[in-house]
Amino acid sequence: MIQAKGIRRKFGQLEVLRGVDLEVGAGEVVSIVGPSGAGKSTLLQIIGTLDQPTSGSLSLNQMNPFQMGPSQLAKFRNQNIGFVFQFHNLLAEFTALENVMIPALIHGINKAEAEQRAKKWLERLGLNHRLTHKPSELSGGEQQRVSVARALINDPKVILADEPSGNLDKANANQLHHLFFELRNELGNSFVIVTHNDELASMADRKIQMADGLILPS
Repeated sequence: MIQAKGIRRKFGQLEVLRGVDLEVGAGEVVSIVGPSGAGKSTLLQIIGTLDQPTSGSLSLNQMNPFQMGPSQLAKFRNQNIGFVFQFHNLLAEFTALENVMIPALIHGINKAEAEQRAKKWLERLGLNHRLTHKPSELSGGEQQRVSVARALINDPKVILADEPSGNLDKANANQLHHLFFELRNELGNSFVIVTHNDELASMADRKIQMADGLILPS
């Protein structure tokens, strides 16, 4: 599902990634761990096509996203990749339902179907009583579940999560961790999760360690 080869990323004279090779299979959950500054989030941004490598190649679902033009790339990202971040990035002026609908509307799905899909996911995640609440009216755990629903609404093949439980208490973190594996088992998504949470990292099918811009030998 994901194949990255020789990924390098420089910011000026600073080389953050120094030749990273990574493969993730369909339906596989991979965690990436390592100290701050190891290049974990930069690698995730490149896999998510939010940033481009200085050199190297990336294949997602057997397609090279960096050969696409900007509008084609944005469409590809919207259809194939779901993002879950530490900071939920929900739009404050919109309700939970509206926040989840946004990627579907961008995808060109009509409003009625987008609303139906969003309700399905929010109900699946135990938020059917919070549809009309805005982010400020939701707990941290509820906000994160809204962001997961938003990530899933277009049925992406790949879910990328960057410190997804970093702002959650232990109970909500555990609930989120188990949710990821339930979703993988039900839907077959591939997950790449950058985390400092040892419990979540160890639950993954495979744990990858990074340091100094490189993946360490297992």
